[in-house]
Amino acid sequence: MDLHILDHRLRVTSISKNGLLNFTHPLIKLIFLRNRTRCKFFSLTETPENYTVVLDEEGFKELQPSEHLQVENSVWLPLNVVSNGNASSSSQAVGVTKIAKSVIAPLAQQHVSVFMLSTYQTDFILVREKDLSIVVTTLEEEFNIYREVGGESVPVHSQDVHHDFQKNGKEAIQPTVHPVLIPLNQFCVMSLDPDTLPSIATTLIDVLFYSNSPKEDAQSTRSQDLDCIKFFSFSLIDGYISLVMDTEAQRQFPADLLFTSSSGELWRMVRIGGQPLGFDECGIVAQISQPLADSDVSAYYISTFSFDHALVPEEDIVSVTDMLQHQRKEPAAS
Repeated sequence: MDLHILDHRLRVTSISKNGLLNFTHPLIKLIFLRNRTRCKFFSLTETPENYTVVLDEEGFKELQPSEHLQVENSVWLPLNVVSNGNASSSSQAVGVTKIAKSVIAPLAQQHVSVFMLSTYQTDFILVREKDLSIVVTTLEEEFNIYREVGGESVPVHSQDVHHDFQKNGKEAIQPTVHPVLIPLNQFCVMSLDPDTLPSIATTLIDVLFYSNSPKEDAQSTRSQDLDCIKFFSFSLIDGYISLVMDTEAQRQFPADLLFTSSSGELWRMVRIGGQPLGFDECGIVAQISQPLADSDVSAYYISTFSFDHALVPEEDIVSVTDMLQHQRKEPAAS
């Protein structure tokens, strides 16, 4: 298999819910006016806490500094696994599961923190630029590694990258087993022809920017959050669109424009973290993806600024729930 280091330098940011109005103009520009910006990698995910925006340096220039904008201080590089000449396609309903043991687990063992972004088309593994030498050295036995430069794929070997192993020379520590929340929403993972994006513009703007009424009673919102969760993700990466939304949001969109896998599968969410996870802890993705891989359960995985989210087929949610509950009881029993 091949591993490609894509030609993007990314920033991971968060916009507060009450600060969204300050960023509607640049966000609309990044989503709808591709000819007005040179941004090639853009992802916006709404969660109950905030909006996570992952974008390349050209897109990042559009976001003005603000008290409502948090920026993780690292530059991140997206990795993509390619097998048989084709990017790993999530439409095959395997997602992060098939890279759990070959990529996610080895990086966790080397104390490399990853930020995951699964889309309809593929799975992006984001690593810090400063960790690239460790990533290449760790994965080069399993993969042919290439770095995309100006449209060309250039082979990369460990001797080609600057080595700085001492930064990750930590003692192995037992990763924190984080609590999980399993909301009742059913989710869809879909795509859209970019040429038809204008046709859903008003609906998309409504869902992204006007879905939360300020008049909603806070108490009823909190109790509702125990059952369902606000989650909507839009990605426009190298000309491909990916959408993740629950079935309630999906009903607002024209059914003939959005497409999904032939099975039309519905997904359930596993939300990871009781408190905001931060970016420095290693092994968070591995502690979810590896058991899923052991059980051969498909999964999309979307990291955000505060929490992580895995989507598994609805038919597997009972077995996944039992598996995760058992995993969380083991430390207490030992």
